[in-house]
Amino acid sequence: MCCYKLKSNLFDDIAMPLLDQIKKRRIALGFKQSDMQMRVGMSRQQYQRLEASGNPRLNTLELVAKGLNSEIMLIPQEKRDAVLALLAGHAAGIPSSDVEDDGNSIIDDPWKDLLGDD
Repeated sequence: MCCYKLKSNLFDDIAMPLLDQIKKRRIALGFKQSDMQMRVGMSRQQYQRLEASGNPRLNTLELVAKGLNSEIMLIPQEKRDAVLALLAGHAAGIPSSDVEDDGNSIIDDPWKDLLGDD
């Protein structure tokens, strides 16, 4: 579950392994591992094992993400840079209308070219 490191520190969270992202999100929300029992219905021990070295099933990851007010998203590699640029504009507080627009904005048509179709 290793990811490559991005050059920009702004997106370190995106480059870190998924389980590390889950732990960081839980801590950022101020939750303890024991709090996850009420949020996702798994014991502290189960949740601790998941964060430490788990290999969870997809439905478990979706449940944990929901408990952390998040969602799991699959981003095609060829769209990764566009997503990062969009997030960079959002993180910098730039309204989406001020982000460079070539008329084919992902905001206007989020499904455009997603599967490589023209």
